[in-house]
Amino acid sequence: MTKMFSRILIANRGEIACRVIRTAQRMGIGTVAVYSDADAQSLHVAMADEAVNIGPAPVTDSYLRADRIIEAALATGAEAIHPGYGFLSENPGFVDAVVKAGLVFIGPSADSIRAMGLKDAAKRLMEKAGVPVVPGYHGEAQELVVLASKAREIGYPVLIKARAGGGGKGMRKVDSPDDFAETLGSARREAKSAFGDDRVLVEKYVAKPRHIEVQVFGDNHGNAVHLYERDCSLQRRHQKVIEEAPAPGITEEMRAAMTSAAVKAALAIKYSGAGTIEFIVDATEGLKPDRFWFMEMNTRLQVEHPVTEMITGLDLVEWQLRVAVGEKLPLTQKQILLNGHAVEARLYAEDPARSFLPAIGTLHHLAFPANITNGDIRIETGVRAGDTISPFYDPMIAKLVIHAPDRASALASMENALVQTEIAGTKTNLAFLAALIRHEAFSSGDVDTGLIDRDLASLVTPAIVPAGAKELAIIVESRLLEYPASDDPWAALRGYSHHGSQNYPVMLFEEEKPVRYGVCVLDDGRYGISSGAGTFEVRIRREAGGWHITGKGINLRAKTAAIPNGIAVLSRGTASSFAIADPFLLAEATGNAGDRLSAPMPGLVKSVRVSAGDAVKKGQILLVLEAMKMEHTITAPHDGKIAEIVLEGSQVKEKSSLARFETGD
Repeated sequence: MTKMFSRILIANRGEIACRVIRTAQRMGIGTVAVYSDADAQSLHVAMADEAVNIGPAPVTDSYLRADRIIEAALATGAEAIHPGYGFLSENPGFVDAVVKAGLVFIGPSADSIRAMGLKDAAKRLMEKAGVPVVPGYHGEAQELVVLASKAREIGYPVLIKARAGGGGKGMRKVDSPDDFAETLGSARREAKSAFGDDRVLVEKYVAKPRHIEVQVFGDNHGNAVHLYERDCSLQRRHQKVIEEAPAPGITEEMRAAMTSAAVKAALAIKYSGAGTIEFIVDATEGLKPDRFWFMEMNTRLQVEHPVTEMITGLDLVEWQLRVAVGEKLPLTQKQILLNGHAVEARLYAEDPARSFLPAIGTLHHLAFPANITNGDIRIETGVRAGDTISPFYDPMIAKLVIHAPDRASALASMENALVQTEIAGTKTNLAFLAALIRHEAFSSGDVDTGLIDRDLASLVTPAIVPAGAKELAIIVESRLLEYPASDDPWAALRGYSHHGSQNYPVMLFEEEKPVRYGVCVLDDGRYGISSGAGTFEVRIRREAGGWHITGKGINLRAKTAAIPNGIAVLSRGTASSFAIADPFLLAEATGNAGDRLSAPMPGLVKSVRVSAGDAVKKGQILLVLEAMKMEHTITAPHDGKIAEIVLEGSQVKEKSSLARFETGD
């Protein structure tokens, strides 16, 4: 029997590193993590048996440093390196270096990676193996006149694609011969910038494309199998958002044709390990076995591999380890069975309202549902509450994976899982994912790669603060809800005074201005919130770890979480944050003690609204202080004239001087 590795190094970070570590530990294999300076406190470092720092935060100085990764493996006694995905996972030069150092690369050979690394060469190879490829030109000639001529032969619209790389870089649709030259130039420039290679291929554009891929596995004994298909058609800018297995609407005839082609592709390059054959499918007339074509092969584990694991009950990382050590595939094709339906949603720290710009910030609160009805839930993550989303790396927070008996149940369970997920501290695509799951066309299985772009306006809607969220935040901040629930009739008298119900002060920053509220207990469970607009009554009761608040126009179930200088109200996938000011701290900060204003906390003077010599009125905004990633408004405590004011952009310490007023004679 082949001896399993005793220790491996994972040359990656985040959720995939954690994923590999879990399987290795279950198999009794020691693990070594590598990390950059920015990842010193990360989850994958905490999970591993040993961890090695490989450099500064930028990936070019750390996670792309093959030499440092190999040195770390040798220094820690690791026998093999698992690349995860991304970074160096499909770099044949890295594979060569690993093997040269006497280590095992847990993945395919360098020759297999090279064979599939360039799209044009890979497609020519697939044609020879009898795998259908998209009609197009995959030749070496790159002159404009040749490419334009081939585009006319193929028939417009056509797709220009970079021959190296992926992720939609260097990819352009061309609708007319008049636009070909200009579009070609744009595609080449982007390809050159992204991959250092401006060569392209030209293919027929598929009007209603679906992205369906087949998971394949090979070993070093000439065996190859498939583990069924995944549908990855829900994409934004050619990046996958939601994946599922099996593909909705697929027939047994279609599945047999696609999986057979995928296994042929793996055998053609003597593939060993986990790989994915990606096909583009013309869905204009449904799924037909003669309307799919080879697109590319990913010679590594895919981000979406958990949906395949869920429908087969297999651990693909365990298979990778067994194949890498020299074992045969654990199962034959007939032994690999398909069970139920699985869906995966990629949860990112990003702002959908701002073209999905990555969002950095600290995850002050992070909680996922532990279970769901009518199915199983699996969370793949590399972060914990309190971790910071770094600007240096992919802003993925987690992958939510659901398995259920059928597709309808899986989608319903996914929607429930998304609305039960609680995140405070950064913007996310949580509401966007929930809207996608509810989308009528997607839920019916009528999906293609253009769905998101067509319906983006309906999928990305402005965040709305639920009615009752502010009122709940105010009452929670008053601390009156901290009294334990009691049947004692005297409990209803808390907050009572001889002069009427006692008001507890709470101050929120609203539009950079402090707004004062008073909270009083009217009776057990009923509260009054007073402000300049009068008193508003609400009723609150505890429910399942959270609160149910009702009142005029209010019926909200929510949880709350403390965040720096504020409170977050979490309800059905939304997180509404409210900045809280301590009235006593504000009094000190705004200088009620005399002619001096002092900083309530260390921070950055974001903006200064007045100048020395200006006359100001009580309550007028003087400056904005940024601290703990939040902005705090500093106002004048009284009428007066500014003698000195801190400079905009200054970094100030707690209790240092912000402003000084002129004193009278």
